[in-house]
Amino acid sequence: MLEKLLAGDDEASVAALAALRSGATYTVRDASLPSEQHAGVFALRLRRIRLHGVEPLGMERMVRLLREHGRPVRGGLIDSVDQRWTFLCYFTEDGSALVACTRLKRWVEPSPL
Repeated sequence: MLEKLLAGDDEASVAALAALRSGATYTVRDASLPSEQHAGVFALRLRRIRLHGVEPLGMERMVRLLREHGRPVRGGLIDSVDQRWTFLCYFTEDGSALVACTRLKRWVEPSPL
C-alpha cells in the first residue's frame, strides 16, 4: 500500500519509494494532527537548515503542500537501509493519499569504537 502512495513524480517521493524497495524500514502514525501545525514547524526548520547551506530535497514543497492541504494529516518515516536518509511523509487523515514528502540527511555520529 505504501508503495502505491509514493508513486508520485516529485523527487522526494521517487527517492522514498526507491529506499522502500531497497529494504528501508518505515512507520506510519495512527494519530493525525493539523497540517498547518506541521507546516509551521518545518518552515522554521527549513530556514535553520538553509543557514547551514543545506537544501533538503522537497522540504519547501512539503511545507507549501501541507499549508494548501489545510486538513489533518498522518505522519510517516522511512529510514534508508544505510541509515543516511530519513524520508518524512504526510498522508491524508484516512491514509488514502500522499500529501507531501521530503528527504533529510541523517546526522549519525560515527562510533568511537
